[in-house]
Formats: sequence, C-alpha cells, structure tokens
Amino acid sequence: MVQEFNQSKITDHMANERTYLAWVRTGIAIIALGFVVAKFGIIIKELVPNAPETSYHLSTAVGIFLVISGGFLQLMAMRSFVLNKKNIESGSFKPRSGNEIIAGILILSIACLLVIYMLLTL
Repeated sequence: MVQEFNQSKITDHMANERTYLAWVRTGIAIIALGFVVAKFGIIIKELVPNAPETSYHLSTAVGIFLVISGGFLQLMAMRSFVLNKKNIESGSFKPRSGNEIIAGILILSIACLLVIYMLLTL
C-alpha cells in the first residue's frame, strides 16, 4: 500500500529520523567510552603492578555503568522515534520533553561519576 505524503510530513519524518540518528550516535559514544574506561583498569593493572585493586574494580564498574547507560539511551531514542512517527502520521503531534530531561540527568550523572572516578584514581 502506497501512502501519499505532503511536503511538510516528509520534512517532519526526515527531521524525526535525523534526531533519532543523533541520539544513536550519542548512545554509541557513551557505550564506547564505557568500554574504554573498563579496559583502562586492565591496562593500569598490567603497567603498574602495585596499583590498588580498588582502581581496577572501580574502572570496571564505571565502564559497565556507562555501557548500560548508552544502551538505555538507545532504547529511549527508539521509543521516541516510534512515538513521533506515529504522531506525525496521525497529525496529532504533541511535544514532550520527558526523554530529553531523563537523558540530560543521565548524562549529568555520567559526568559526575567520571569526575569521582578520576579523583579516586589519581
């Protein structure tokens, strides 16, 4: 079944897709950062044999938290994309800011966690 779209709906769908892809890139970056942080503990353990065990375990915990956070952002982005798509198609778009607020709080907590991690592993 072929559905006709007017120009404004096409533009809205394309903007929705660009926003989704921006969130996907953000989630991938956070997941990659988590992987690097987790593996950094292993590097410290290999290079500095007398390094405290807590820095190695803390690195792994922070890395796992970052990977989970990035995955959570992916789920939020997908949910938002699908809801926006349905609303655009039905012509009943209602702006929401819940996902953006949750993502902002999550990213702020990641920043605080990384600062604490850096202070503890100096």
